Amino acid sequence: MSLKESLIKTCHKVYEKGFVAAYDGNLSARIEGDRFMITRSGISKGDVEENDILVIDGEGNLLEGEGKVSTEVKLHLRIYKKRPEINSVIHCHPVYSTAFATVREKFPDNIFPEAILSFGKVPICRYSTPSTDELPKSIEPFLEYTFAFLLENHGAVTIGKTINGAYFRMEKLEHAAKTLYIANNLGNIKILPNTKIEELYSIAEETYGIKIDDRNRVNRWTPKYGK
Repeated sequence: MSLKESLIKTCHKVYEKGFVAAYDGNLSARIEGDRFMITRSGISKGDVEENDILVIDGEGNLLEGEGKVSTEVKLHLRIYKKRPEINSVIHCHPVYSTAFATVREKFPDNIFPEAILSFGKVPICRYSTPSTDELPKSIEPFLEYTFAFLLENHGAVTIGKTINGAYFRMEKLEHAAKTLYIANNLGNIKILPNTKIEELYSIAEETYGIKIDDRNRVNRWTPKYGK
């Protein structure tokens, strides 16, 4: 499967999963160096076809294709510039993850071990108006140490070395957020002890290359009905 075919397939998957609605979201992939594919503006991700994928340069200039480049291209390009190992960026509005970002809850790192091993920490980035320069700046403090970002009152971004890697992190992020919502309403959520969390941090860094930022190392969360 070609890179473009993989990107199109992933567009259809995020729509089918309900991670986007209407024309929401944008997906991109690095071709090589400073050349990237990105979904055009104003298209449902469930309807994306070959001619809906644009090729741009590192400044966001249109190189190939017809259509408007997404106004949130700056967010994608900031990530690619700061993280040269990253080859795909996915921005969606998944319901449960976005709900966490909307109520400004911390996304916990003391519940699910697989979340730490998949993302590192999941920061909630301060609200910034979409399409402005403030949006990429909002993720800047966290860029070096995570693979998933929650955008306050906006949505979620996941990144990966491959399109599949970025997509599965989005799927896992939303699955974790939904499970947390249900568990929090059931009550009595079990919290991982700090020693086990530190152990997971070490595995995340040594095995998966996920950096843990010491300035934000503690992100403990007390569930509404938990102990």
